[in-house]
Amino acid sequence: MTTPIRTRFAPSPTGYLHIGGARTALFCWLAARATGGEFVLRVEDTDRERSTAESVQAILDGLAWLELDPDEGPIYQSERLALYRETAQRLVDEGKAYRCYCSKERLETLREEAMARGEKPRYDGRCRDRTDAPEGVEPVLRFRNPDEGTVRFTDRVRGEIEIANAELDDLVIQRSDGTPTYNFAVVVDDLDMKINLVIRGDDHINNTPRQINLYRALGAPVPEFAHVPMILGDDGARLSKRHGAVSVLAWREQGYLPDALVNYLARLGWSYGDREQFSRDDLVRLFRIEDVNRKASRFDTEKLNWLNQHYLKTEPVARILPELKWHFAHHGLDPSRGPALEDLLTVQRERFETLAELVEQSRAFYADFETFESGAAKKHLRPVAAEPLQAVRDRLEHCTWEVDALGRAVHDTAESLAVGMGKIGQPLRVALMGHGSSPSIDQTLWLVGRGRVLDRIDRALAFIEERAGQTG
Repeated sequence: MTTPIRTRFAPSPTGYLHIGGARTALFCWLAARATGGEFVLRVEDTDRERSTAESVQAILDGLAWLELDPDEGPIYQSERLALYRETAQRLVDEGKAYRCYCSKERLETLREEAMARGEKPRYDGRCRDRTDAPEGVEPVLRFRNPDEGTVRFTDRVRGEIEIANAELDDLVIQRSDGTPTYNFAVVVDDLDMKINLVIRGDDHINNTPRQINLYRALGAPVPEFAHVPMILGDDGARLSKRHGAVSVLAWREQGYLPDALVNYLARLGWSYGDREQFSRDDLVRLFRIEDVNRKASRFDTEKLNWLNQHYLKTEPVARILPELKWHFAHHGLDPSRGPALEDLLTVQRERFETLAELVEQSRAFYADFETFESGAAKKHLRPVAAEPLQAVRDRLEHCTWEVDALGRAVHDTAESLAVGMGKIGQPLRVALMGHGSSPSIDQTLWLVGRGRVLDRIDRALAFIEERAGQTG
């Protein structure tokens, strides 16, 4: 398609931005960017009982984190009620919609009777030609759906779809309180906003014929549609809370980079050969909505971890730093109380799959720890380690604080005592970090810094002496 795509992402603010919604937003954003078109953000907040300001903010924050910037919006449906009422009244005036006074009890009875007969529940049209207005009853407005014919459209993902009008009933377009229903507001908005391609989940396919009939009743051009498949969890079931972090911002908290998640979401249902890694520029250049698979995609956490580690290793440090700073704040660490974050990232970036792991395992570079990990201390902070620790401390006190010089100091200490590097390196690592895991010992020393190094070796020596006294 060479025509610039004008599309929209239209979440309902009744919860967080979940992974499925984020992927739909990404596909909308890519389709617009790939054709030089426009991406509109519309918040469908007419459900007064369930819509919350907190959910709106969570959606906006999630999109901002993923850098899916809209060209227009956010536009709020709650601020457009007059337009919906005006359009609904127009349909009533033209005989294409009517007032319905049926009670909830009658509608429920109709539903139960239809289901008992094994039929699809549908409104029976009782109020279609009604002229009286029962006193004290606020009517809903129903669309007069065509009785005959079919609705046929070509879905950009799923191909030809055809539904008989006999399968559709007269849907409510305006509630008794004057607020629009979903199907009606969507049509009015997409028409008013000149949307020419609607990209959304395939759970909306049943809504599309109803909406197409509304477009036709309004004498308006019908946009094209692309219904993308659902996302399944690792176990093949529909992705849900029980699979873990389904909220976009929860993935941030777990330490995933936005570029990695964007790359991964693009590959959930879309492909370009066997290629796995795509920059945003690559995606904009290569993405076509027709290449989205019809089948549901399975979320593979292991693949996301692999991809995130790739980005953590290869992205420019400057690109990762804002996320690293966010994680420091999230974990309650002050980056000014340790090595420069650029230095930390250079040393640690290849050792972990996520930023959350990196920050947690780097805590000792920025904050003192209260106790040594029991297993590591029992194994490495023994009386036999006291002499090597004291000897290396003496060298480090006056050593040039550069990685190569620090490495030589440890190596020379081992040689002078005629012991293996492990006899110094592991006790020193536990003394510095509180546990037995860290980068190479020269890099660990460099990051901890001279003052902390000397203090922590002294603390380890005191620990060894106290332990020896208890066992003696």
